[in-house]
Amino acid sequence: MKPFLILQLRPEVEASDGEFAAFLGKGGLSEAQVHRVCLDREPLPEGLRLDDYAGVIVGGGPGCVSDDPATKDPVEARIEAEILSLMPEITERDVPFMGCCYGIGILGHHLGAEVSKRRYGEPVGPVTCRVTDAGAADPLVAGLPQAFDAFVGHKEAVQDLPDGCVHLLASDPCPYQMIRYGQNVYATQFHPEADAGVFEDRIRIYRHKGYFAPETADDLIAMCHASDVTVPVEILRRFVSRYGG
Repeated sequence: MKPFLILQLRPEVEASDGEFAAFLGKGGLSEAQVHRVCLDREPLPEGLRLDDYAGVIVGGGPGCVSDDPATKDPVEARIEAEILSLMPEITERDVPFMGCCYGIGILGHHLGAEVSKRRYGEPVGPVTCRVTDAGAADPLVAGLPQAFDAFVGHKEAVQDLPDGCVHLLASDPCPYQMIRYGQNVYATQFHPEADAGVFEDRIRIYRHKGYFAPETADDLIAMCHASDVTVPVEILRRFVSRYGG
């Protein structure tokens, strides 16, 4: 089969490696079945062709699409520009795409929706997602429990459903937890690859990045381990199975 293109944007090596291992393990992929590009350390390969890949998976990271361009970290600005450069072809040709957390901001921004910190930011931890009527008919969501918990932690969010998108999963704090554009372009606000162990590592790594008060890190870790977050990985597995063929 064609490999999946995995684009990562976490400058912290430990967090990036942990996310990559989670994508492989939870998605049922081997390293031979993916092409990993760490955009904080390298640009997109010259001459990259989306036709060479089964699909594109974009991970999360500390950057925000809505940050002021005048003060945005230059590396984060370059990463954002490179991912956005792929979005016209992805959306026009309906290339299989799974944007995780940061990826929903990228998709929303590309489609002209407001992505901002005005509403719907969520603290680090589990949140209960609900399947919408459209979600119940979607191949990545159909048959999942009507409500299940997922791990989140984000400062910005899509403020309204982007034009042309289908609303698949919702939560009380943030209504747009999963959306689809066309038939194959997906994005989640939560982290479908993350279990409690993955989130524990991220909490330790990002404890001074402004997501939460540093002194609450141990309580957050305990909360994550006490949570029942097992369903979201099925969405990632289904994406890989559906498009990896």
